[in-house]
Amino acid sequence: MASSNTVLMRLVASAYSIAQKAGMIVRRVIAEGDLGIVEKTCATDLQTKADRLAQMSICSSLARKFPKLTIIGEEDLPSEEVDQELIEDSQWEEILKQPCPSQYSAIQEEDLVVWVDPLDGTKEYTEGLLDNVTVLIGIAYEGKAIAGVINQPYYNYEAGPDAVLGRTIWGVLGLGAFGFQLKEVPAGKHIITTTRSHSNKLVTDCVTAMNPDAVLQVGGAGNKIIQLIEGKASAYVFASPGCKKWDTCAPEVILHAVGGKLTDIHGNVLQYHKDVKHMNSAGVLATLRNYDYYASRVPESIKNALVP
Repeated sequence: MASSNTVLMRLVASAYSIAQKAGMIVRRVIAEGDLGIVEKTCATDLQTKADRLAQMSICSSLARKFPKLTIIGEEDLPSEEVDQELIEDSQWEEILKQPCPSQYSAIQEEDLVVWVDPLDGTKEYTEGLLDNVTVLIGIAYEGKAIAGVINQPYYNYEAGPDAVLGRTIWGVLGLGAFGFQLKEVPAGKHIITTTRSHSNKLVTDCVTAMNPDAVLQVGGAGNKIIQLIEGKASAYVFASPGCKKWDTCAPEVILHAVGGKLTDIHGNVLQYHKDVKHMNSAGVLATLRNYDYYASRVPESIKNALVP
């Protein structure tokens, strides 16, 4: 079936353009100089004007085009009239040229749940660590993450004034993932990527148990998965609650589409039904290759401390 006729591929093509628009909003807020920061639950759980505007843009644009979708966004925003300039109507035509995997060709709008993180890595965004920031739109069917879009608004931002700023990565299970160059960490190297701003003893004990050659502490789940698929890290280890479904849905798809694996610390696959609890209570373990090596090194004491 031509993908232009399938709900899923039309949705992914729209989500690509919508994520690009959100990335532009994220850059514009920084350029204007007023981040409008508010604390949500604590000093490391922040929301900015960019989070708010990007979510309004994404959710309103999706709902306008696909009114029967279930859309779940990170930010709890009051319902208000959305400025027309925040709406993105276009779709990425290149995606519509791709075939829809046959198992998804009959999916209807009402079958899908979209998980939106309008600005993943907010704390880093407020501190100027701009390459940590991503916009995440994940699409789930029957509780499984099956398609996703990641926009990096500041990709290339240190590459000089002539560099093209920003990029968008997308993927569909059964089709592949696109917009980046797949690369693996050199064989035998164990490089762990983990949280920068949400660490605790469980997190550090679990990382230590991996016997790593190096540890990268960075912001954003989307950013960490990109490190895995671009050969900068071999495992993403986060043995703590804190990560939410909108953090993992889109990145999980990109990783799975190229043969990687993302689970909780116990090895359970994550569920993305509309009624599922938002918190990934048992943390995250993700790798591009050699998942079993890392899973086998998670201490039982840490598993016992993290209840799914």
